[in-house]
Amino acid sequence: MPLHRNCRRLVLPLIASAALALGIAPAGAADPAPFELPGPGLRITVKRGDAVLPIAQVPSLTAGDELSIKAELPEEQGAHFILLSAFLRGATNPPPKDWIKAAETWKPKEKDNSLRLTVPKGARQMTLFLVPDTGGAEGTIADAVRGKPGEFIRATQELNQASLDRSRLDAFMAAIRAQDNYHPEYLRSVAPALARSLSMKLNEECLSKVIELQASCLLENRDALVLADVHSSSVAETLTGAPTDLVLQLSSTREAGYGYYSPYIGVVRDLARIFGAFSNPQFNYLPTLSVRRDDGVSLLLNSAPSFQKPKSVMVVAMPAIEADSPPRLRNAAEGPVCAVRAGTVLPVEGAPLVYSTAYARDMKLLITAPDGKTLDLPVEPRANLGGYVLTGDPASAGFAGAVQGRLHGYWGFEPLEGPDFALQFPGESPWTIAGEAPTLVIGRDNPLLLKGDAPACVESVTIRQNGAAAQSIGWKVAGKDGLVLSLPLADRRPGELMVDIKYQGVAKPQTLSLRAYAQASRLDSLILHGGDDWATLSGQRLDQVASVEAGGVEWKPAGLTRDGKVDRLRLAAQGALVPPQGETPARVRMADGRTASVPLTLAPPRPRVTLLSRSIARDKVDGTVALDFAGADILPDDGRIDFSVRGEGGTRFSPDDSIEVAGASSDAVLVRLTAGKGLRIEGPEVEVASLDASALPPSTFGALRFRVVQAGEAGDWQPLVPLARLPRIEAIDCAGESGCTIRGRDLFLIASIAETADFARSTQVAQGYTGSTLAVGAPADGKLFLRLRDAQEGIVSVSVGRKPGS
Repeated sequence: MPLHRNCRRLVLPLIASAALALGIAPAGAADPAPFELPGPGLRITVKRGDAVLPIAQVPSLTAGDELSIKAELPEEQGAHFILLSAFLRGATNPPPKDWIKAAETWKPKEKDNSLRLTVPKGARQMTLFLVPDTGGAEGTIADAVRGKPGEFIRATQELNQASLDRSRLDAFMAAIRAQDNYHPEYLRSVAPALARSLSMKLNEECLSKVIELQASCLLENRDALVLADVHSSSVAETLTGAPTDLVLQLSSTREAGYGYYSPYIGVVRDLARIFGAFSNPQFNYLPTLSVRRDDGVSLLLNSAPSFQKPKSVMVVAMPAIEADSPPRLRNAAEGPVCAVRAGTVLPVEGAPLVYSTAYARDMKLLITAPDGKTLDLPVEPRANLGGYVLTGDPASAGFAGAVQGRLHGYWGFEPLEGPDFALQFPGESPWTIAGEAPTLVIGRDNPLLLKGDAPACVESVTIRQNGAAAQSIGWKVAGKDGLVLSLPLADRRPGELMVDIKYQGVAKPQTLSLRAYAQASRLDSLILHGGDDWATLSGQRLDQVASVEAGGVEWKPAGLTRDGKVDRLRLAAQGALVPPQGETPARVRMADGRTASVPLTLAPPRPRVTLLSRSIARDKVDGTVALDFAGADILPDDGRIDFSVRGEGGTRFSPDDSIEVAGASSDAVLVRLTAGKGLRIEGPEVEVASLDASALPPSTFGALRFRVVQAGEAGDWQPLVPLARLPRIEAIDCAGESGCTIRGRDLFLIASIAETADFARSTQVAQGYTGSTLAVGAPADGKLFLRLRDAQEGIVSVSVGRKPGS
């Protein structure tokens, strides 16, 4: 199978030179052979003191260890192999002859076909050889080992490190393949955890691809996929330099027998220099990778052994002979861990080999409560979860609140002390608010900090109000006993709130009762003008004001208006008013019971005027029959009103005054009359205003009001006149005996038409009428009477005999 294109340029020269030195003839442009060929197997156990462990659980050997080694060959094995062991003690110190032992694997007796060895004092490395049986093979291998011990030491270190790297890569790929076959959608969360646990290089761009392509992308080796494991490679780095670099090849066909993704490993080291130094015409040396499971060692070869000269000697690396150095596992949890049930994950970092080998064994979690009660629970490593997982159930122990946990077990033969964990279990103590209770305000999210026994064990937090459906909310653990909430009160109402906090494994949640308030009002000012029996409170959210007490008088809301972002609340005095002097403190009481203070400021009297007289004029409109407004208090939309006002209570007029006109339903000013622009002063106490209806915004109709403004202070609004839009009557035909026909435009502006002024009999005009003619009864005295839709209190008339324009 081909290597990735970027890797081939680096790997091919090294593999080719290695192949030449090992006696393998290159086949033109053939790809280098990966370690995919299964070789023989071995059964190895190690005894230290009274303990016996399979080789998969032994990270290193030590002087005095007793080894039992036996080749595992098929019964029909045709070629005889000699199993040879060699202890090495240094690159410049050849081993004695009795440190090299051999067994004839085909012999029937166990004492002849297996090795029983004791690691001698002073040994630093151990290498095994499987040698085809030829006369004198043992002596030839022994001479090579004793002649160049340093080369064999280095080869053993390299192959042992490569086997450990292979174990990590196998674990990574097996987990990726499992997710791809069963749960491909989980790769986005599983792959990063696997990469961290096993110290693999992760291409995060793969996780943005479609699901079907994620796994194959993750397993591509664009650079080096396996990163250095500081713990396992420290000795090799010290003696030999950079750690082993592994290159991954992929097969994407099921026909190959490996599923969709199959690993092939090539050791990119200077194998030619290592093994070529002691190859000879009789033997070449074939490196192997060791896959260790329990007491079995499966060998993987990158080329088939040769049984012709030069015959292949399979080289098997054994663990280094050194003091056990258990890794320093680190607690990777960001806070307390809830250990209420089996399956709890204890995040662990710092040693990839705990996930890919069996070196860490009999791992348990020792839980210790403050009262001294303990419980030891088994755990197992899970690389895809990034830590150890509880396989025992802690619920039966009855722990509550905060307890301590410590991982412990064995690293090979030696005790392994793991990190401490802050564990938590649900308790019965109620949740409380941390510190002073905050004022919760509706219309926004409100932060809330709670204190409790086991925030890490909180399973859900919900909020409910007045029997409505509960709403789930998010939370965050803060410290050892804190729970940070964000209460979503944007769409809530003032009143009682219930927050339910449910623990894992506890059926009934704990309930915390809180109260939410309307957003606090902003009180800017309270102003009372001299001579008024009402005051104005300015600010925001003044709809919450229930009453105001100032100057010994109670004031009640009498109308709220909004000017942009400012509320203005009119307050009416509820008793006899004694004008206060200067600023008097006022106490504002809100509808929810809260109170606040604002000063009451006495301001100068506002302008006071009375309407003296008014007159309405209308210009002729060509092409229409004129309406007679005599006696009707109506300003037509094509007319003009002149009116005069007189100052009262000391009000005197000046050229800076203005008169504002507004509609009945809003204080929004429609027209402002000023000196020279519709306003003239007759004298200090009287001024005359002129308002043309055409100056009003289009579609204005209904009652109009006016007020006088002096020096920024406005007087009271007073009624002025109703404004009516007029229909355009073009002709009235009364030739027939049955009645009259009115022709024209905008006839929908007529509410009703009658033959007499008392409207004893009238014709109603439907709302939204779009016709151009109306049939009505014949008039009694030559006139028809109309009520206009915009001003139905007044009556206008039209003469039947009139012609358009008359």
